[in-house]
Amino acid sequence: MTRVEPLKLEDIPELLDVFEPVKERMGFIPTSQLTMAYKPALLKAFINLTRAVYQQDEGSVPLPLKNLVGHMASRSAGCQYCVAHTGSNASRSGVEDRKIAAIWEYENSPLFSDAERAALRFAQAGAQVPNMVTDDDVEELKKHFTSFQIVELTSVISVFGFLNRWNDTMATTLEEEPTGFAERALAGAGWAIGKHG
Repeated sequence: MTRVEPLKLEDIPELLDVFEPVKERMGFIPTSQLTMAYKPALLKAFINLTRAVYQQDEGSVPLPLKNLVGHMASRSAGCQYCVAHTGSNASRSGVEDRKIAAIWEYENSPLFSDAERAALRFAQAGAQVPNMVTDDDVEELKKHFTSFQIVELTSVISVFGFLNRWNDTMATTLEEEPTGFAERALAGAGWAIGKHG
């Protein structure tokens, strides 16, 4: 159960316009954002940050790979709330559920390309504390991605660094949609709702 009770929409009518694009994109408002709403400036900054991170510009990393990178970062950090969200996001963006479930097998699985392997290796190392990214990891990444794309990948890892710590610290209650996805597609790959139930 969430350690700080999330606000209810009826208690924050002044933020409804802030939540509308989130609800349109995800189909629901994340519990984490209803908790961030205690500090409206934080909520607005966070939503703007994630919008910038996931904005698809010319030359951007494809959205499915951004979602897989967020998923790997969350798996590496161990945040079950974010693992369910990022897995569900990857699935909605067209990544096969079996590929999402096989994320830990990326080095040897034929489901992943060499570019995906480089990005996932970078995400796995970048999400650990202390950070484990090596110069070799970055050199491998440069074989497949532009500097702009490496900045994008780093931004995904970084935003999930914030979310992983936020949601694990708050023990944020997981919403129905990502819970359903994780129970269906990730339970066999070691996912458990834990404190987020």
